[in-house]
Amino acid sequence: MHPTVRAARIAGAIYLLEVFTGPFSLIYVPNVLIVSGNAAATAANILAHETMFRFAILADLFSGVISIFLVLALYRLFKDVDHYQAVLMVILGGVAVAPVFFINALNWIAALMLVHGGGSLTAFTTPQLNALATLFLRLHSQGNVVNGMFWGLWLLPFGSLVIKSGFIPRFFGYWLLIDGLAYVAITIIGILAPRYHETAFLIAQPALFGELAIVLFLVIRGANVTAPASST
Repeated sequence: MHPTVRAARIAGAIYLLEVFTGPFSLIYVPNVLIVSGNAAATAANILAHETMFRFAILADLFSGVISIFLVLALYRLFKDVDHYQAVLMVILGGVAVAPVFFINALNWIAALMLVHGGGSLTAFTTPQLNALATLFLRLHSQGNVVNGMFWGLWLLPFGSLVIKSGFIPRFFGYWLLIDGLAYVAITIIGILAPRYHETAFLIAQPALFGELAIVLFLVIRGANVTAPASST
């Protein structure tokens, strides 16, 4: 197997892990457990499905770790295409993204501790504990809004590297650029006009599928290069 194809498939395999862990903690678990405007019902859901909630915490941690290994794998793939942009991709996609995932895991751990109560928390009433837990759940949600800025920015050098590479179709690079700008726009809307954040996210779905497209290409095809001829 050509070294570039191997490096591309390794990056694609790591990227694929992110596809599984990210949506679970970012979309599925909040939609299942969090009841908008009802702190008591949300707390009851977390306690009733505590194992799921703990897996979501792990998913946040794994997403942070995976993002670090992903950008390093992509750096190995693209460092000879444009070293500066490859380094920028590592900074925006790993150094900036991972810490927010780790902080978000702490936000959910705090929420879990609060809904359990006990210990020093007996000084608070159950409604107060549920309200505080809801605060940390909201901080987790807002952490995802903030991280959306970096989810978008790192795709810009990534997309540019794909376009310049010559071994991945340029179409994917342009799609990644649109994807990145969409994430940045969603974050800006989420901060300036939060009531439209969910609508913006839904409208941007065709652009956001750019990452899934590049993942599938990297895993299946790897890169458009031919294996070196074997010597006789």
